[in-house]
Amino acid sequence: MKVLVFEDNLMWSSKLMQSLKAFGHEGLLRTKLPSESEGATVAIVNLGSEKLQPESLIPALKSLGVHVIGHAGHKEKALLEFGKDAGCDTLATNSELTFKIESLLAKVPEQA
Repeated sequence: MKVLVFEDNLMWSSKLMQSLKAFGHEGLLRTKLPSESEGATVAIVNLGSEKLQPESLIPALKSLGVHVIGHAGHKEKALLEFGKDAGCDTLATNSELTFKIESLLAKVPEQA
């Protein structure tokens, strides 16, 4: 599965890319919205990134037909609520993303 990764934290982006590769997925690290889905059916978005502008990124990804997984820290309730309101299909805490990434991806419909 191709996965667009919108992450501007170097440690997180490296960890996510390694995890995706370990489970046989192709991670495509991006810092801005591509003009098309690039064949990805899912995107992982850091809800706490000001640089990535998730408030406009999430609806744009949804318009491309991409399933959006938004993530934030478990104590960042406002960010998780924002992700829900912004249209994320799935919300995950950072620890869920770290330890349950494969099960989160398994729940993504083949065509989002």
